Amino acid sequence: MNETAIDAAGDAPADGASPGGPAADPVVSGEGVRKSYGDVVALDGVSLDVAAGEVFGLIGPNGAGKTTLVRALTGTTEADGDLRVFGEPPRDVDPARIGLLPQSFDPPARLTARELVDYYGGLYDAARDTEAVLEDVGMADDADAWYETLSGGQKRRTCVATAVVNDPDLLFLDEPTTGIDPAGRRAIHRLIERLAAGGTTVFLTSHAMDEVERLTDRVALLRDGRVVASGAPDRLVAEHGGAPRLDAATAESATEEVVESVASGVRERLGTEPTVERTEAGLRVRGVRPEAIGDAVDALDGAGVAFDSLSWTEPSLEDVYLRLTGEEYARRGDAGESVERADEEGDR
Repeated sequence: MNETAIDAAGDAPADGASPGGPAADPVVSGEGVRKSYGDVVALDGVSLDVAAGEVFGLIGPNGAGKTTLVRALTGTTEADGDLRVFGEPPRDVDPARIGLLPQSFDPPARLTARELVDYYGGLYDAARDTEAVLEDVGMADDADAWYETLSGGQKRRTCVATAVVNDPDLLFLDEPTTGIDPAGRRAIHRLIERLAAGGTTVFLTSHAMDEVERLTDRVALLRDGRVVASGAPDRLVAEHGGAPRLDAATAESATEEVVESVASGVRERLGTEPTVERTEAGLRVRGVRPEAIGDAVDALDGAGVAFDSLSWTEPSLEDVYLRLTGEEYARRGDAGESVERADEEGDR
């Protein structure tokens, strides 16, 4: 289906604009999307759009509404608001143009990986070669094993294969690498990159922030059914990730006097106003650039801080996630019921 490669730049000109320029019509769009299950509000006025050839990431805590939004965009659940896929309501889109890997997918267990890909490919008038698809997901050597005998990671790779066998123009991947080992993850990442380079639009949800940061052109962070931040990953990190930090692991907890002494030493040596704080492992100095690590270490020595190890960390998308959602974020719903669970029960 994808005959023309579409250039997908890493930075969109603005939220909602296509990577190649603002003139192109979005492949996926939603305006004021709302969905409730009784008293549980799953989606609360979500608006977004995804450009052709873009890898778009949707992140957020469990229960934030991610799976509900994917189901609404693929026409498997009804939602209020204006939803469009290829300019049409989701349920009017030709299924052959869509690939979908849901978070939970249980194909027939007594078929082999090859038979499963053959079966799903047979649902379409034109499908990719089964052997090539199995090779793409790293399942060529295990293609004749029954699905029920495969490891969790092998099962997930086989499921990815069934989602791409029709060579979709738009591919929804809901947690595609859950349970997959590093080599398998790498194979899936390469596949996503090749598909996007060939013009496929990819809508990805994942809890693996390194995966999202590597693969996506833009990201939307969903919390309580609302988009609380969106943009290119590097832009989100710059705006919300905080400063780089130097962590010192110490045998004893630092006193307030030690913290102030370190802060004074960093201030004197770096000429900046530092943030020094105690952690469970020791001390953390925020705002230390790579070239200033030595000065920060001198400040620790000057304050008499004996440390067992040092680690320097740049802010990442994970820091953005934790800052905007909260590390101890609680799922919504009565008695901790998640939106994803309510979504499943609502559609039965």
